[in-house]
Amino acid sequence: MPDALHRLALLESILGAVNLGAIVLDEQHRIVLWNHWMARHSACRTDAVLGQDFFAVYPELRHKRIASAITQALRDNFQSLLSQTLHKAPFPLYTHGAAEGRERMQQAIAVTPINLPASPRHCLIQINDVTIAVGREKLLREQTMVLRSQTFADGLTGIANRRHFDVAIEKEMRRAMRTGSPLSLLMIDIDHFKDYNDHYGHQQGDDCLIRVAAELAAMLQRPTDLLARYGGEEFAAILPDTDAAQALRMAEAIREHAAGLRIPHAKTGNDVKHITVSIGIATPHPQQQPTISALIGAADRALYLAKRAGRNRVMAQPL
Repeated sequence: MPDALHRLALLESILGAVNLGAIVLDEQHRIVLWNHWMARHSACRTDAVLGQDFFAVYPELRHKRIASAITQALRDNFQSLLSQTLHKAPFPLYTHGAAEGRERMQQAIAVTPINLPASPRHCLIQINDVTIAVGREKLLREQTMVLRSQTFADGLTGIANRRHFDVAIEKEMRRAMRTGSPLSLLMIDIDHFKDYNDHYGHQQGDDCLIRVAAELAAMLQRPTDLLARYGGEEFAAILPDTDAAQALRMAEAIREHAAGLRIPHAKTGNDVKHITVSIGIATPHPQQQPTISALIGAADRALYLAKRAGRNRVMAQPL
């Protein structure tokens, strides 16, 4: 047996035993090796593909990245690596054998030139099954997204939490200063909530917070608007591109909607026997560049004035 054929037979024996796909092509793209792994995970038997043109077996790959990788290996003696991130499962291969409707195996592919003495150049296509690794990465990404959402969501109400508020207000303040667009902040407090908790119990108090938060959040229709639980029974609404007049209309709509829920509250100390909210508004003048603490402080002062004036009302405070 000529030396080149002996080497090729040895290579075939080795590649038949390894746990990866191995295809060897000659200069004319004819398949001269198709290992057991390929036969097991594809719909093609070894005896059916040997001697066939690679692109006759896989015509869909003729204009894909692997075709140029094969050309570079055979013509330019250049190795190529095709990651599964950029080249999603180019071969119709399946982890548990070929089957209609099954999800393809995720693949990492290497195309390597083979130079045998006194023999035309060949190339080796190696295919690694990276399905488990890809699945693990996907799971980690999903877990990261869940943790991220938990980090920025209030555990009780599901709306944005204080940390989310801090990040959002800083971003929107920077944007407002950069573009000269208006920005308004509402501080919203459920009236007589301590008395509500004392009378109805903490479980019903939590249910009240959950319902009020969901109702108020649903009123903020724009994706840039944000309702956050600021602390206890207090909420904060960040309203980008909203001037003082628009903020006042929104605050009044929120106040009316909260009262319209008619959540019973027997211990308000006045004639209104249902849940209401008080709201403080702060809207910087377009020429102002206040600090975040100054903006929050102004909205807090306005909220305090609304409560002192009798609750269930809206007040605005200049910075």
